[in-house]
Amino acid sequence: MQPDSMEQTAPLALPAEWRDFFALTKPRVMTLVIFTGICGLLAAPGSIHPVIGFATILCIAMGAGGSAALNQWWEADIDRGMKRTANRPLPSDRMQKKDARDFGILLSVSSVAILGLAVGWLAASILAAAIVYYAVIYTIWLKPRTPQNIVIGGGAGAFPPMIGWVAVTGDITLMPILLFAIIFMWTPPHFWALALFVKMDYANVGIPMMPVVKGERSTRRQILVYTILLAPVAIAPWVIGGTSYIFGVAAIALSLAFFALSLPVALRQSVEQDLMRPEKRLFAFSILYLFALFAALVVDRVAAGQGWI
Repeated sequence: MQPDSMEQTAPLALPAEWRDFFALTKPRVMTLVIFTGICGLLAAPGSIHPVIGFATILCIAMGAGGSAALNQWWEADIDRGMKRTANRPLPSDRMQKKDARDFGILLSVSSVAILGLAVGWLAASILAAAIVYYAVIYTIWLKPRTPQNIVIGGGAGAFPPMIGWVAVTGDITLMPILLFAIIFMWTPPHFWALALFVKMDYANVGIPMMPVVKGERSTRRQILVYTILLAPVAIAPWVIGGTSYIFGVAAIALSLAFFALSLPVALRQSVEQDLMRPEKRLFAFSILYLFALFAALVVDRVAAGQGWI
Protein backbone atom coordinates (compact mmCIF):
# COMPACT_ATOMS: atom_id res chain seq x y z
CA MET A 1 0.00 0.00 0.00
CA GLN A 2 1.37 3.39 -0.98
CA PRO A 3 1.99 5.92 1.84
CA ASP A 4 -0.25 8.44 0.09
CA SER A 5 -3.21 6.13 0.46
CA MET A 6 -2.77 6.11 4.23
CA GLU A 7 -3.31 9.85 4.50
CA GLN A 8 -6.71 10.97 5.70
CA THR A 9 -8.23 13.81 3.80
CA ALA A 10 -10.63 16.26 5.38
CA PRO A 11 -14.14 16.07 3.94
CA LEU A 12 -15.14 18.92 1.69
CA ALA A 13 -17.54 21.35 3.31
CA LEU A 14 -20.99 21.15 1.78
CA PRO A 15 -22.62 24.35 0.56
CA ALA A 16 -24.90 25.93 3.14
CA GLU A 17 -28.59 25.12 2.78
CA TRP A 18 -31.39 27.65 2.71
CA ARG A 19 -32.25 26.58 6.26
CA ASP A 20 -28.86 27.79 7.43
CA PHE A 21 -29.34 31.20 5.86
CA PHE A 22 -32.81 31.36 7.39
CA ALA A 23 -31.35 30.44 10.81
CA LEU A 24 -28.92 33.36 10.48
CA THR A 25 -31.88 35.76 10.60
CA LYS A 26 -32.84 34.56 14.12
CA PRO A 27 -36.44 33.79 13.09
CA ARG A 28 -37.77 33.57 16.66
CA VAL A 29 -36.51 37.04 17.48
CA MET A 30 -37.70 38.29 14.10
CA THR A 31 -41.25 37.19 14.91
CA LEU A 32 -41.44 39.74 17.71
CA VAL A 33 -39.76 42.39 15.56
CA ILE A 34 -42.24 41.88 12.72
CA PHE A 35 -45.21 41.82 15.09
CA THR A 36 -44.34 45.09 16.81
CA GLY A 37 -43.64 46.66 13.40
CA ILE A 38 -47.07 45.58 12.15
CA CYS A 39 -48.70 46.93 15.31
CA GLY A 40 -46.98 50.28 14.92
CA LEU A 41 -48.21 50.45 11.33
CA LEU A 42 -51.80 49.46 12.17
CA ALA A 43 -52.08 51.69 15.23
CA ALA A 44 -50.83 54.83 13.49
CA PRO A 45 -53.42 57.46 12.56
CA GLY A 46 -54.17 57.56 8.86
CA SER A 47 -54.03 54.88 6.23
CA ILE A 48 -51.46 53.22 4.01
CA HIS A 49 -51.78 51.28 0.76
CA PRO A 50 -51.61 47.53 1.47
CA VAL A 51 -48.70 47.08 -0.93
CA ILE A 52 -46.73 49.86 0.75
CA GLY A 53 -47.60 48.41 4.13
CA PHE A 54 -46.38 44.98 3.04
CA ALA A 55 -43.16 46.51 1.70
CA THR A 56 -42.62 48.24 5.04
CA ILE A 57 -42.95 45.03 7.05
CA LEU A 58 -40.83 43.10 4.54
CA CYS A 59 -38.05 45.67 4.85
CA ILE A 60 -38.25 45.58 8.66
CA ALA A 61 -37.89 41.78 8.48
CA MET A 62 -35.00 42.01 6.02
CA GLY A 63 -33.21 44.62 8.12
CA ALA A 64 -33.66 42.59 11.31
CA GLY A 65 -32.47 39.43 9.55
CA GLY A 66 -29.48 41.18 8.04
CA SER A 67 -28.32 42.64 11.33
CA ALA A 68 -28.80 39.24 13.01
CA ALA A 69 -26.63 37.61 10.33
CA LEU A 70 -23.92 40.23 10.87
CA ASN A 71 -24.17 39.65 14.62
CA GLN A 72 -23.56 35.93 14.14
CA TRP A 73 -20.75 36.55 11.65
CA TRP A 74 -18.93 38.71 14.21
CA GLU A 75 -19.66 36.40 17.16
CA ALA A 76 -19.01 33.04 15.47
CA ASP A 77 -16.19 32.12 17.86
CA ILE A 78 -18.20 33.25 20.89
CA ASP A 79 -21.22 31.22 19.75
CA ARG A 80 -18.98 28.17 19.38
CA GLY A 81 -18.18 28.32 23.08
CA MET A 82 -21.79 28.54 24.30
CA LYS A 83 -24.14 25.56 24.60
CA ARG A 84 -27.13 27.72 23.70
CA THR A 85 -25.62 28.83 20.38
CA ALA A 86 -23.16 26.09 19.43
CA ASN A 87 -25.52 24.58 16.86
CA ARG A 88 -25.92 27.76 14.84
CA PRO A 89 -24.72 27.57 11.22
CA LEU A 90 -21.32 29.20 11.75
CA PRO A 91 -20.09 27.55 14.97
CA SER A 92 -21.26 24.16 13.68
CA ASP A 93 -19.28 24.74 10.44
CA ARG A 94 -22.28 24.45 8.15
CA MET A 95 -21.44 27.78 6.54
CA GLN A 96 -18.43 29.91 5.75
CA LYS A 97 -18.08 33.19 7.64
CA LYS A 98 -17.79 35.29 4.50
CA ASP A 99 -21.11 33.91 3.25
CA ALA A 100 -22.83 34.97 6.46
CA ARG A 101 -21.20 38.41 6.25
CA ASP A 102 -22.18 38.93 2.62
CA PHE A 103 -25.73 37.70 3.29
CA GLY A 104 -26.07 40.13 6.21
CA ILE A 105 -24.77 43.07 4.20
CA LEU A 106 -27.04 42.22 1.25
CA LEU A 107 -30.17 42.06 3.41
CA SER A 108 -29.27 45.19 5.37
CA VAL A 109 -28.45 47.41 2.41
CA SER A 110 -31.38 46.13 0.34
CA SER A 111 -33.88 46.67 3.15
CA VAL A 112 -32.88 50.32 3.63
CA ALA A 113 -32.80 51.03 -0.11
CA ILE A 114 -36.20 49.43 -0.79
CA LEU A 115 -37.82 51.13 2.20
CA GLY A 116 -36.44 54.50 1.15
CA LEU A 117 -37.62 54.19 -2.44
CA ALA A 118 -40.99 52.58 -1.71
CA VAL A 119 -42.03 54.28 1.53
CA GLY A 120 -39.83 57.22 2.46
CA TRP A 121 -36.35 58.12 3.57
CA LEU A 122 -37.32 59.00 7.14
CA ALA A 123 -38.51 55.44 7.76
CA ALA A 124 -35.46 54.13 5.89
CA SER A 125 -33.13 56.24 8.04
CA ILE A 126 -34.66 54.81 11.21
CA LEU A 127 -34.22 51.28 9.83
CA ALA A 128 -30.59 52.03 8.98
CA ALA A 129 -30.07 53.33 12.53
CA ALA A 130 -31.59 50.13 13.95
CA ILE A 131 -29.25 47.95 11.86
CA VAL A 132 -26.15 49.92 12.85
CA TYR A 133 -27.29 50.00 16.47
CA TYR A 134 -27.53 46.21 16.67
CA ALA A 135 -24.76 45.06 14.33
CA VAL A 136 -22.16 47.63 15.36
CA ILE A 137 -22.96 49.54 18.55
CA TYR A 138 -24.35 46.56 20.49
CA THR A 139 -22.53 43.59 18.93
CA ILE A 140 -19.05 45.04 18.43
CA TRP A 141 -18.83 47.76 21.05
CA LEU A 142 -21.23 47.27 23.97
CA LYS A 143 -21.66 43.52 24.38
CA PRO A 144 -18.01 42.57 25.03
CA ARG A 145 -17.24 45.65 27.15
CA THR A 146 -19.93 46.46 29.72
CA PRO A 147 -22.57 44.74 31.83
CA GLN A 148 -24.88 47.58 30.78
CA ASN A 149 -24.74 46.19 27.22
CA ILE A 150 -28.34 45.05 27.14
CA VAL A 151 -29.61 48.25 28.80
CA ILE A 152 -28.08 50.55 26.18
CA GLY A 153 -28.39 47.99 23.40
CA GLY A 154 -32.10 47.55 24.07
CA GLY A 155 -32.74 50.33 21.61
CA ALA A 156 -31.79 48.03 18.74
CA GLY A 157 -35.03 46.06 19.00
CA ALA A 158 -37.17 49.09 19.82
CA PHE A 159 -37.23 50.69 16.37
CA PRO A 160 -39.74 48.49 14.44
CA PRO A 161 -43.01 50.03 15.78
CA MET A 162 -41.55 53.47 15.19
CA ILE A 163 -40.73 52.52 11.59
CA GLY A 164 -44.25 51.19 11.06
CA TRP A 165 -45.78 54.36 12.52
CA VAL A 166 -43.57 56.68 10.46
CA ALA A 167 -44.37 54.72 7.29
CA VAL A 168 -48.02 55.74 7.75
CA THR A 169 -47.68 59.26 9.11
CA GLY A 170 -44.42 60.45 7.62
CA ASP A 171 -43.28 62.08 10.86
CA ILE A 172 -42.14 61.33 14.40
CA THR A 173 -44.46 62.34 17.25
CA LEU A 174 -44.63 61.47 20.93
CA MET A 175 -46.56 58.24 20.37
CA PRO A 176 -43.93 56.38 18.31
CA ILE A 177 -41.28 57.59 20.75
CA LEU A 178 -43.30 56.02 23.58
CA LEU A 179 -43.60 52.76 21.64
CA PHE A 180 -39.81 52.81 21.28
CA ALA A 181 -39.46 53.53 25.01
CA ILE A 182 -41.71 50.61 25.97
CA ILE A 183 -39.48 48.07 24.22
CA PHE A 184 -36.34 49.85 25.44
CA MET A 185 -37.45 49.54 29.09
CA TRP A 186 -38.81 46.03 28.60
CA THR A 187 -35.57 44.59 27.25
CA PRO A 188 -33.45 44.51 30.46
CA PRO A 189 -35.87 42.52 32.67
CA HIS A 190 -36.73 40.28 29.71
CA PHE A 191 -33.13 39.49 28.81
CA TRP A 192 -31.73 39.33 32.33
CA ALA A 193 -34.34 36.72 33.25
CA LEU A 194 -32.80 34.59 30.49
CA ALA A 195 -29.24 35.53 31.45
CA LEU A 196 -29.76 34.26 35.00
CA PHE A 197 -30.18 30.67 33.86
CA VAL A 198 -27.58 30.74 31.06
CA LYS A 199 -24.97 32.85 32.87
CA MET A 200 -22.32 30.11 32.73
CA ASP A 201 -22.46 30.24 28.95
CA TYR A 202 -21.57 33.92 29.03
CA ALA A 203 -18.95 33.41 31.74
CA ASN A 204 -17.24 30.70 29.69
CA VAL A 205 -16.77 32.99 26.70
CA GLY A 206 -15.92 36.14 28.65
CA ILE A 207 -19.03 38.19 27.86
CA PRO A 208 -19.70 40.59 30.79
CA MET A 209 -23.42 40.05 31.17
CA MET A 210 -24.91 41.44 34.36
CA PRO A 211 -25.18 38.13 36.30
CA VAL A 212 -21.55 37.32 35.47
CA VAL A 213 -20.04 40.68 36.43
CA LYS A 214 -22.35 42.03 39.14
CA GLY A 215 -23.70 38.71 40.43
CA GLU A 216 -27.17 37.23 40.67
CA ARG A 217 -28.36 39.32 43.59
CA SER A 218 -27.69 42.62 41.83
CA THR A 219 -29.24 41.33 38.60
CA ARG A 220 -32.39 40.23 40.41
CA ARG A 221 -32.77 43.64 42.04
CA GLN A 222 -32.31 45.39 38.71
CA ILE A 223 -34.93 43.16 37.08
CA LEU A 224 -37.42 44.43 39.65
CA VAL A 225 -36.31 48.04 39.24
CA TYR A 226 -36.70 47.98 35.46
CA THR A 227 -40.04 46.19 35.75
CA ILE A 228 -41.29 49.00 37.97
CA LEU A 229 -39.90 51.65 35.61
CA LEU A 230 -41.53 49.90 32.65
CA ALA A 231 -45.06 50.22 34.06
CA PRO A 232 -45.52 54.01 33.74
CA VAL A 233 -43.91 53.97 30.29
CA ALA A 234 -46.31 51.24 29.17
CA ILE A 235 -49.31 53.19 30.48
CA ALA A 236 -48.09 56.54 29.09
CA PRO A 237 -49.80 56.24 25.65
CA TRP A 238 -53.14 56.19 27.45
CA VAL A 239 -52.15 58.95 29.88
CA ILE A 240 -51.27 61.36 27.06
CA GLY A 241 -54.53 60.60 25.27
CA GLY A 242 -52.96 58.62 22.44
CA THR A 243 -55.19 55.62 23.20
CA SER A 244 -58.46 54.88 24.95
CA TYR A 245 -59.15 53.02 28.17
CA ILE A 246 -58.92 49.70 26.28
CA PHE A 247 -55.17 50.01 25.96
CA GLY A 248 -54.90 51.64 29.39
CA VAL A 249 -56.61 48.76 31.19
CA ALA A 250 -54.56 46.19 29.28
CA ALA A 251 -51.30 48.01 30.05
CA ILE A 252 -52.12 48.24 33.76
CA ALA A 253 -53.17 44.58 34.03
CA LEU A 254 -50.16 43.29 32.09
CA SER A 255 -47.73 45.47 34.06
CA LEU A 256 -49.16 44.26 37.36
CA ALA A 257 -48.71 40.66 36.22
CA PHE A 258 -45.15 41.43 35.13
CA PHE A 259 -44.44 42.90 38.57
CA ALA A 260 -46.02 39.90 40.33
CA LEU A 261 -43.77 37.50 38.42
CA SER A 262 -40.62 39.61 38.85
CA LEU A 263 -41.02 39.93 42.62
CA PRO A 264 -40.18 36.29 43.51
CA VAL A 265 -37.26 36.45 41.08
CA ALA A 266 -35.93 39.57 42.83
CA LEU A 267 -36.32 38.11 46.33
CA ARG A 268 -34.58 34.81 45.60
CA GLN A 269 -30.97 34.05 46.43
CA SER A 270 -28.65 32.25 44.02
CA VAL A 271 -30.05 28.81 43.22
CA GLU A 272 -29.17 25.81 41.07
CA GLN A 273 -29.89 26.09 37.37
CA ASP A 274 -32.56 23.38 37.37
CA LEU A 275 -34.50 25.18 40.11
CA MET A 276 -34.93 28.47 38.24
CA ARG A 277 -38.61 28.02 37.52
CA PRO A 278 -39.61 31.59 38.55
CA GLU A 279 -36.93 33.01 36.25
CA LYS A 280 -38.11 30.88 33.35
CA ARG A 281 -41.74 31.84 34.01
CA LEU A 282 -40.79 35.51 34.01
CA PHE A 283 -38.86 35.14 30.75
CA ALA A 284 -41.77 33.36 29.07
CA PHE A 285 -44.30 35.89 30.34
CA SER A 286 -42.15 38.83 29.25
CA ILE A 287 -42.54 37.69 25.64
CA LEU A 288 -46.30 37.30 26.08
CA TYR A 289 -46.38 40.73 27.74
CA LEU A 290 -44.99 42.52 24.72
CA PHE A 291 -47.18 40.62 22.26
CA ALA A 292 -50.31 41.33 24.31
CA LEU A 293 -49.46 44.98 24.94
CA PHE A 294 -48.95 45.77 21.27
CA ALA A 295 -51.99 43.70 20.29
CA ALA A 296 -54.02 45.84 22.71
CA LEU A 297 -52.71 48.92 20.92
CA VAL A 298 -54.14 47.64 17.63
CA VAL A 299 -57.45 46.59 19.20
CA ASP A 300 -57.74 50.05 20.71
CA ARG A 301 -57.14 51.66 17.32
CA VAL A 302 -59.68 49.39 15.58
CA ALA A 303 -62.27 50.08 18.28
CA ALA A 304 -61.76 53.82 17.89
CA GLY A 305 -61.99 53.57 14.11
CA GLN A 306 -65.24 51.66 14.31
CA GLY A 307 -66.72 54.15 16.75
CA TRP A 308 -67.08 51.58 19.51
CA ILE A 309 -65.45 53.89 22.06
